[in-house]
Amino acid sequence: MSQDSPHAKSRSVSVDDIGVRRQLADGSEESVTWAELSAVVVRVIPEGPWNEDVFLMLAGADGNGTAVPSGDPAADALIERLQSLPGFDNDKFVEAMTTDADEAYVVWKAGTN
Repeated sequence: MSQDSPHAKSRSVSVDDIGVRRQLADGSEESVTWAELSAVVVRVIPEGPWNEDVFLMLAGADGNGTAVPSGDPAADALIERLQSLPGFDNDKFVEAMTTDADEAYVVWKAGTN
């Protein structure tokens, strides 16, 4: 169903009004609900151009969460939803998405509106 590259570990990612779920190739699932979301980090790993190098990391308050590759088909819907969060740092997000530095950019934290 997904059109990921053979290197991707996701089978599918879904974004809805409840949260984000990522079905992994091994059959396991990672998820976080919007209600429990505590932080959003853009992690840049300079692996490109052939490997996925930017991940949207979503951390939940209870230690759960997921990382979504920016090239995933669901990433556009996820980014649109994240940008609507109160206090989302869009300038830092743009910087993270356009750099090749090996860094993690915190673009949102709960309670920072």
